[in-house]
Amino acid sequence: MDSELRERVEAEAEKHALLNAVKYDSDADVGAVMGPLMGENPDFRPHGDEIPGVVGGVVSRVNGMDRDERIARLEELAPEEMDEILAEDEGDDALLPDLPNAEEYDQIRMRLAPNPNGPWHLGNARMPAVIGTYKEMYDGWMLCRFDDTDPETKRPDLDAYDGILDAIDYLGFEPDEVIRASDRVETYYDHARELIDMGGAYTCSCPQGEFSDLKNSGEACPHRDKDPETTREEFAAMIDGEYESGEMVLRVRTDIEHKNPALRDWVAFRMIDTPHPREEAADYRCWPMLDFQSGIDDHLTGITHIIRGIDLQDSAKRQQFVYDYFGWEYPEVIHWGHVQIDAYDVKMSTSTIKQLIADGDLDGWDDPRAPTLASLQRRGIRGPAIVEAMTALGTSTSNVDLSMSAVYAANRERVDPEADRYFLVRDGREVPVIGGPEAGHPPYHPEHEERGRREVPVPGAVQIEAEDLPPNGKRVWLKGYGCVRHTRDAFEYVGDDIAAVREEGVPVIHWVPADDTVPVRMRTPEGDVTGEAEPDFADTEVDDVIQFERVGFARVDAHGDDESVVYWTHE
Repeated sequence: MDSELRERVEAEAEKHALLNAVKYDSDADVGAVMGPLMGENPDFRPHGDEIPGVVGGVVSRVNGMDRDERIARLEELAPEEMDEILAEDEGDDALLPDLPNAEEYDQIRMRLAPNPNGPWHLGNARMPAVIGTYKEMYDGWMLCRFDDTDPETKRPDLDAYDGILDAIDYLGFEPDEVIRASDRVETYYDHARELIDMGGAYTCSCPQGEFSDLKNSGEACPHRDKDPETTREEFAAMIDGEYESGEMVLRVRTDIEHKNPALRDWVAFRMIDTPHPREEAADYRCWPMLDFQSGIDDHLTGITHIIRGIDLQDSAKRQQFVYDYFGWEYPEVIHWGHVQIDAYDVKMSTSTIKQLIADGDLDGWDDPRAPTLASLQRRGIRGPAIVEAMTALGTSTSNVDLSMSAVYAANRERVDPEADRYFLVRDGREVPVIGGPEAGHPPYHPEHEERGRREVPVPGAVQIEAEDLPPNGKRVWLKGYGCVRHTRDAFEYVGDDIAAVREEGVPVIHWVPADDTVPVRMRTPEGDVTGEAEPDFADTEVDDVIQFERVGFARVDAHGDDESVVYWTHE
């Protein structure tokens, strides 16, 4: 990379690092900077191997600034973007746009429609976060409808029904009603029969490839003009399970010459030989397609507003044909882009995560390396922090990037006031201490003196992290203890005048006793880390979120005879 290109990369990286840091009021994140940097500057891409190193250095410099310095620099580099951030800050109470035509409805009614084929990954949280927030904004009504009418390709997981409801509760919401589509198959049959009698549907036994060729050329299949009586008889045979998978379908009669081939005579019901895993639905073989089932349910449950992915625009158009036959009014629809999330090596896909667990590459759905809600919950991240970060993305039709730094910043606000402080030393180096008190007494929380102070004994020596050992003759401040000078491979106590730190810039470091520490295994997204914690850490309770000073927040997971286990939350 030549010097001119390097200067351009550094300039662009500084702008995006400042935008990331100021917007989320937290340290900038390299991953969050790389996405927009490379997207806006395609000529950087041939140098993709070198650029992360340059960006890392810029991010470090930005993270060394305080908030006022970051704002001042961003106003200098990108005043328009700074104005946008300030405008967003002023509108924090209304992060989501108004729902279209909301004033025309007596009650806003929205639905979550999860497929219960496994526990939720982080991307699944966006829908309940936004719909739950809209429910609160409008004092509305929220349905959780399990779309579980595909027992074969998206086979339901029996544990996922309750698991998803638990996830919604974790995010801070409660549905007003919960239904399972697999309990409502007879309702879908009734509406299919009505549609047949209207001339709006017909049974078709064309092989899939043959029908596809006809459809794409705008030609009707030979079954399209079948009379309703024959169609009704054949549909009854479908319900009775007299056809094999792929042998017969029921199609909605639309416009065979429609400009969009995807809307031409689409399938409403098909045969599936694989029994449903729910005992109550195991006998059904004729199952509705999602567009039919969902369209019927949205009307019957009075849904006023639907939010769905931009890739599902054709669903609304298909369902409109059914609504026109029945004379129903279609709900308001908001289409949004996909959410992409940084910071994970594991693909955000239920099937991928399942396979990694089956192969032993992940310990389970709550493995800290997994991009799942179970993982974040075990790490001590509060559900409302995820909601705050998700709603900040809005409902744009463009794909959006969620930086985990936004989740961490929102969570930090929630856990910092309650998180007691402790010391944890990783790969400790033992250093004798000459003179000084027998123990240090750092506060449990620097802003809550009423909680008291810990007692960290100094039995003639301490352990510190190797990188914190100063050169011979230099001083460091052992937090909660005092100032020591590195002299002849030992620390010589030289006093407790805090001016050494405030006026002379003596570094402050954390430490633990040489003996009687608590062995800790900290599980992180990058792998397990081991260390030694101060004795008082043994008094913490499981599920406590604490802060290991200079290391980060962590949730206490277990205390055992050999070690304690914590899950890293974030810095």
